Amino acid sequence: MRTVKDILDSKPQAFNVIGPDAMVIDGLNMLNSVNLSYLIVMDGNEYLGIFSERDYSRNVVLKGRSSRTSTVAEVMTVDLPVVHLHETVEQCMLVMNSYRTRYLLAYDEQEKFKGVITIHDLLRQVLTSKEAVFDTTVAEQLLSHDERGIY
Repeated sequence: MRTVKDILDSKPQAFNVIGPDAMVIDGLNMLNSVNLSYLIVMDGNEYLGIFSERDYSRNVVLKGRSSRTSTVAEVMTVDLPVVHLHETVEQCMLVMNSYRTRYLLAYDEQEKFKGVITIHDLLRQVLTSKEAVFDTTVAEQLLSHDERGIY
């Protein structure tokens, strides 16, 4: 089974990084330009949190804050669950489900931040290895329904 390290190795190097003092409006513009749902908040080489679309809606819009005067640090998420490089996709799915989150923080054995595992990363892994996930009987039934035009 694939591991957190495998997932991170297959992802492009993170370019969705923002500083904690950036204004939320700048974070929103960056989210739009990188076409992702989150930004990694870093202070130099130190991981601080993530800023996501959900943070914006819950901590800015719903609380009546301004995206032009609020900083990313004021609204970012800081309490995400952690996984390590040797953990499997299945373990990640269990952690993500139990914490009801869309993001996991990946750390190495020296507790150095290595990246973010997203629900989309895990879904891609499941789809890549669908033969091991889906029962062939179910797959055959789906195919036969598809051939008859039943969806």
